[in-house]
Amino acid sequence: MTPDPSLELGAAAIALRTAAAVLAGTLLGVNRDLHHKSAGVRTHSLVSLGSALVIMLAFAVDKSGNGTTRVIQGLVTGIGFLGAGVILHREAKKRIEGLTTAASIWIAAAFGMACGAGLFVLVGITLGAALLVLVLGGPLEKFLERQFEPNDDEPPATP
Repeated sequence: MTPDPSLELGAAAIALRTAAAVLAGTLLGVNRDLHHKSAGVRTHSLVSLGSALVIMLAFAVDKSGNGTTRVIQGLVTGIGFLGAGVILHREAKKRIEGLTTAASIWIAAAFGMACGAGLFVLVGITLGAALLVLVLGGPLEKFLERQFEPNDDEPPATP
């Protein structure tokens, strides 16, 4: 059954969509908290919940759904500013930190929008993929760095 987001939302549908959005945001936030990042459970949950709220509000105000794409565009753009707030440039270390957390905030907003639209299968599949990337991506990056980056501690080989 394909959900029709333009239909009148009852209390049960609102509760389900809200709970799904909070759950998706919470799962992402737990991963970020476990890695001691600046944005955790509360931030991710609120981003996802707020996005769901805005999408449901757009459906409630514009039954045709014509304005929903503009709402989505605004959310995607606006959430980028929030994500930018967790990105830090560390000149001393010559590295940029917080990009993964910024990306997880962005996808939390997308999960909220999808939950607000009632697209639970889409959320379930992509949430599983996102968590897989967050859990396995770090160890994979470290492995690849060990394999392919030169070790600065070793003296250069002499011919």
